[in-house]
Amino acid sequence: MQTPLPPHRPASSDCMRIGDGLVVVSTREIQMPGARRPQRVTPKAMAVLCMLADNPGKVVSRNALLAEVWPGTLPTDDVLTQAVTQLRKAFGAGAGEAAGGKRYIETIAKNGYRLMAAVERLDDGETGRNASDGPPLSPAEPVPAPVIASDASRPRVTRRVFVAGVTVLALAMVSGTFMLMHAARAPAAAVSDPAHGVGAPARPYRLITSAPGFELFPALSPDASMVAYAATVPGRRGTVIQVQTTSSAQPRRLSEPPAADVSDSRPAWSPDGREIAFARTEGNGRCRVVIVAANGGGAEREVARCDHNGLLSFDWTPDGHGLVFGTMTGADPSPGIRVLELATGRWRELDYDVREDDFDYAPRYSPDGKWIAFVRNPQLGDLWRMPAAGGKPEPLTDLGTEIRGWSWLPDSRSILFGRRVDSQSRLYRLDVDSGRVNDLGLDDAQSPAVSASTGMLAFVHRRPQFGIYRVGPPPSPDAPVTKKRLFESSGRDTQPTISPDGRQLVFTSDRSGRFELWHVDLSRPQSLRPLEGVRPETRQAPAWSADSRKLLVAGWDERDRASIYEVFPGTGQATRLPVPPGRPLQAVYLPDPTQLLVVAETGDGDMRLILFDRSRTPWRTLRVIEGVSQARYDPVNRRVLFTRLSGDGLWQADPGLRPESVRQIDASAPARWRYRTWAVGADGAVGYLHHTPDCSARMTRIAAGPGARATYCLASDRLGSTNGLSIGARTGAMYVALAAEDGTDIGFMPLPERRPGFLLGIAKWMSALKKSTS
Repeated sequence: MQTPLPPHRPASSDCMRIGDGLVVVSTREIQMPGARRPQRVTPKAMAVLCMLADNPGKVVSRNALLAEVWPGTLPTDDVLTQAVTQLRKAFGAGAGEAAGGKRYIETIAKNGYRLMAAVERLDDGETGRNASDGPPLSPAEPVPAPVIASDASRPRVTRRVFVAGVTVLALAMVSGTFMLMHAARAPAAAVSDPAHGVGAPARPYRLITSAPGFELFPALSPDASMVAYAATVPGRRGTVIQVQTTSSAQPRRLSEPPAADVSDSRPAWSPDGREIAFARTEGNGRCRVVIVAANGGGAEREVARCDHNGLLSFDWTPDGHGLVFGTMTGADPSPGIRVLELATGRWRELDYDVREDDFDYAPRYSPDGKWIAFVRNPQLGDLWRMPAAGGKPEPLTDLGTEIRGWSWLPDSRSILFGRRVDSQSRLYRLDVDSGRVNDLGLDDAQSPAVSASTGMLAFVHRRPQFGIYRVGPPPSPDAPVTKKRLFESSGRDTQPTISPDGRQLVFTSDRSGRFELWHVDLSRPQSLRPLEGVRPETRQAPAWSADSRKLLVAGWDERDRASIYEVFPGTGQATRLPVPPGRPLQAVYLPDPTQLLVVAETGDGDMRLILFDRSRTPWRTLRVIEGVSQARYDPVNRRVLFTRLSGDGLWQADPGLRPESVRQIDASAPARWRYRTWAVGADGAVGYLHHTPDCSARMTRIAAGPGARATYCLASDRLGSTNGLSIGARTGAMYVALAAEDGTDIGFMPLPERRPGFLLGIAKWMSALKKSTS
């Protein structure tokens, strides 16, 4: 259904040229030169833009904008600020920085806003379209400049026509070149059906698995003709290794785990395509690495023991004579990367710079054999690279993000990796030499695997739906739990955070089409609404104040900088706090209102917990604890609880973070990889959400004294979200995000290619030509 036009916008001017941008009011889209796709804004933001466009160059007061766009309500100034921020970001798209949009809309202090760019109305007559031609122009269609009758403007019009003609010629050349280059590899195009209109455009990939359940850890054979993956199958709690052709054929089971609770996962093809190595983990914690013939013939052979409590990672050496392992924990630990020689069973540690608290994950040799790349500290990690024989490693990214799988590209100069963004995972391409990162435009994609010889790509396609559940604590560990879904949604609702008084709940969700922070008064379910003015972070849940009036939210500002916001849900006010320079990821209130705890990244991959005195500007650092991944304040026991990047377990300190108060209070939980799935309970005990072979979402009570480690299953067949939960301070009820619908499939496609260098040259030439003729 088409979005209604703003009340003050006549239908005859659905398209406008504002500065360099093309605005389509009906679809709420703004297309800027250099941007990959149109930017869609909210209806309110488009209404603000239309009102400013009605008064180009003039100041429109905030009161006038609020009265016109939000009639009959009592909005705060923040809703208008958020709308303008969104417009600026849309106008800055493709310019290399979000701040580029500030050239379009100027803030007039204590008054309002002014549109600085020229406005051109593009109605049917000016665009050369008739009313019968169909819907308005989309941003993808080239819009000719309107012809102005004034004699003074004729030279300018002539130059525009000349540039437009050259542009059409260049686009024709580019289009023809692409048709020749990609004709053999392009997906089938949608076919126009006179009876039903134009078909849906074909997606660039196809799903080659379709069984219910999960298909994970795809690995392509060297020639990309086969794919191996871990899969859930009926009658088993664990996973098995399956192999199939990449043409959507029926899979063949490669491994046979000895028991129903044993899982086989993480398959890896040998360089010659004859063998597959995989990990076998048991419910009792034992783990081993096994190799089997890829054709299923011959017996399995065990080559190494491991510890499944850590994050196991391995791959083949280029000669196929060994396996390279990342950091290992357990009975045979190793702080860094090492190689297992298969013929002798000997381990060889690589000589490179690695600290005791570093965790180097998923090492892989480049296709040319010269480099090893890996993820350092994957909880909030980055990609690193070092020479294949060892040496000084260098960071390739500075993202501090949750990397979900990665793979070298055949040129050994590019890397494809998955990254969690908002409520989904996406694939990105990293140019190693320049450090440039490009979004491939694939939604809900992770765990990429690229064949070194053919450049074909397999990946996990996962689009889960999570709902917020209230789970009542059972009277005893053996009693059944009661749970109720609070809000129906077709989106992903996560990070539920209950207020101390038990009356309010906030959570993050993409239910509206955007990832937002939502608030509800639980006594009035109809009060559910998004809180504008903040774009939340997915890795750290919000933190309430003791009086339940405000909360601290990690988010991103208009320039995509990590920020901490103080939000008052009652009024909708959101204020960015002046946290000292760094990359803050979490903030926690303390009883002393002049102090604040902040978890921040230092810029070199480390994390720290900082106690700030915020009674002065700039804030003053009081104390620091290094290597902290998450923190919570326990008001019952008046202590700060935290997890560490370097290992499993839970630590505590006093509110002043005095060194002598720091001690470990649980050695095994939470696991370092599930550092966000714990919360402080009503009595000061900690609830830890994890999964076991017999339960997909298990809650375990930890840090509550000897003999108090109670555990019970919340959901045997529904996974819990890994980015936050909360426990009511008065009732002990748990608020968790559980998968309402889940499952994965394996996607397969040709690797998206770079734009050829000569195309970049044409783009630069066109840009220079435009400047010289304007």
